[in-house]
Amino acid sequence: MFTKLSKAAVSAAVLAAAAVASAAPVPASAVSPPLGHVRTAVHFDLAKGRTPENIAPAPDGTAYVTFAKARQVGAVSRGGSVRILATLPEPADGGVHTPALGFPLTTGIVRAHDGTLYFLYATGTADLTGVWRLRPGGRPQRIAALPAAGLPNGLALDARTRTLYVTDSALGTVWRVPTSGGTASAWSTDPALAPAGFLGANGLKIHNGAVWATNLDKGTVFRIPILADGCAGTARVAATGLTGIDDFAFTGHGDDQIIAALNTVNQVALIRPDGTHTTVLTAADGLQGPTSIALRGDTVYVMSAAYLTAKDPNLILAHLND
Repeated sequence: MFTKLSKAAVSAAVLAAAAVASAAPVPASAVSPPLGHVRTAVHFDLAKGRTPENIAPAPDGTAYVTFAKARQVGAVSRGGSVRILATLPEPADGGVHTPALGFPLTTGIVRAHDGTLYFLYATGTADLTGVWRLRPGGRPQRIAALPAAGLPNGLALDARTRTLYVTDSALGTVWRVPTSGGTASAWSTDPALAPAGFLGANGLKIHNGAVWATNLDKGTVFRIPILADGCAGTARVAATGLTGIDDFAFTGHGDDQIIAALNTVNQVALIRPDGTHTTVLTAADGLQGPTSIALRGDTVYVMSAAYLTAKDPNLILAHLND
C-alpha cells in the first residue's frame, strides 16, 4: 500500500479530486508471458474516494474490494457495477494521527467460505483501528483492536486454524487474531518486517506452511515458517530488488511462483522461485499505481489506486497462461 514518499505528497495525491477517467484505449500493450488478454474491466470514481486498496475474489466472479480513501468495503460484479457494502465511521479527529499517512483508510480484505468478509481499518485511534468483520446481510463490527500507533495493512486467513494474520507496516509486526475475535497477539517481530523510513511489512499470504510477506521500504519478499506449535520461525528473504512492492499472489503455476504489484514503478512483476523477476505489466497496459493482486482460476485481478497519478483508479483483468 502506497509508495515511499512524504506524507504530504501521498496525501496530496490521494486527495486530488478527479472525475473517473474515460475509457479511452490505452497505449500498445507491453504485456509479457505468462499473461495475456489484458483489459481494463472497471474504472472507479476517484472523486468519491474509490481508491481500491485490496481485493478478495469470490467463486461467482464478484470481487470484494476495500476503497481506502472512502473508508468503504464494496462488491464489484462481473459486469463492473459497484455496490457499497459498508462505510466505516470516521474517527473523531479525522484520522490525522494515522501513522505515516495522516488519514483513515480501509486496507486488507479476505473472504471466508461462508461469505464472511474480514478487513482492516487504520485510523490512528484506539477505538476504531483493528480487524473488522462483515457477515452477509449484516453490519460491520470490529472484532479485534490493534494498536493506534500501528498501520494494519495486509491480511490473510488460515481457514484450517481459523486464524487471521495481519501485517503492521508501521510497527514491523505480524499480528494474529482468531476469526471469532478477541485479543490480538504479536506473532512475529522479525527484523525483516521493519520499515526503513516509511512503511515496512505490506502484502501478506499463507502458503506452504509459512506466512509470506513483502516489505515496501526494502523491496523484498520473505517467508516466515509456521512452526509445529504455531509459533513463528525465522524469516528468510526470497526475493530482493522489487522497488515499491505492495501486494502479491501465488500463481499456482510452479512452486512458489509469484505475481506482485510494484506500486512505485507502476509495474507488475513475475517473481520466480529462485528470486529473479521480470516485468509482465506496465503503465502501457493501464496500470495506475497497482496496489493489489488476486487470482481466481486463471484470471488475474490487478487493482490500481492511482494514489500518485490521480487519474484512473481501476481494475485490470488478465489471463494466466500455462
